[in-house]
Amino acid sequence: MPWFKKSEEEKEGKEKREELKPSDQLWVKCNSCNEIIYRKVIERNFQVCPKCNYHFQIPARRRIDCVVDPGTFIEYDAELVSADPLEFKDSKRYTSRVKESQEKTGQKDAILCGEARIESQPAMVGIFEFNFMGGSLGSVVGEKITRLIERAVEKRIGVVIFCASGGARMQEGILSLMQMAKTSAALAKLSEAKVPYISVLTDPTTGGVSASIAMLGDIIIAEPKAMIGFAGPRVIKETIRAELPEGFQRAEYLLEHGMVDLIVERKDLRHTLASLLEMLKSQS
Repeated sequence: MPWFKKSEEEKEGKEKREELKPSDQLWVKCNSCNEIIYRKVIERNFQVCPKCNYHFQIPARRRIDCVVDPGTFIEYDAELVSADPLEFKDSKRYTSRVKESQEKTGQKDAILCGEARIESQPAMVGIFEFNFMGGSLGSVVGEKITRLIERAVEKRIGVVIFCASGGARMQEGILSLMQMAKTSAALAKLSEAKVPYISVLTDPTTGGVSASIAMLGDIIIAEPKAMIGFAGPRVIKETIRAELPEGFQRAEYLLEHGMVDLIVERKDLRHTLASLLEMLKSQS
């Protein structure tokens, strides 16, 4: 495929365009409290609203800056790109949608995987990119996660995956759904090897991702007010024909009902992850 390899100039140009787009807006309206806030204030606060603590979505590469030790991230399998075995087409061809997402995000697909250190603790890190086709779980995403887990077993290094996804990638049909089983089987082998896995759920974590890798962590962490669930609340409400509880499918509701272990603010994630990795490593 023609976009397997790109020149360093093209890569650098896309990164600059991605950085320049938000700078056109000096002020940002919070999606939660509707306050108008100076953009640099939000950026200094880990992309979190200082008024109401709303956690904005952040790109995968910015997530690296927030979590891992500077200069320690080594990316794996960056060359993998989606094929089109079903020759799928809706209003656009699947190949066109993939190419548009690549140009928009600077990513080859909807996850970034690699090895890094978090406060000196080694970790295999996977970060979903929601801006790439809604962070959907396709064949490339499933393959990269599986390879990441296999490397973790080989090196006996804990795994941390940040989930942000709308679910399975419909353009790949059953091949996408198979990734749920594939990644879950890989995590089973990780568990057998007694290597820890920490799942971090961000807003949103839904569909096939929530039904597989997201909820299989030894420890499951959520960011505040993150939407977490399988089907959307409207679909559930219409199906069961009943009113849903207040805060249904939000991180706080799931914590109260035992579905997640911790809710951690973004500014505290690095230290929390490092502490957990150290603790779980000593028990493996």
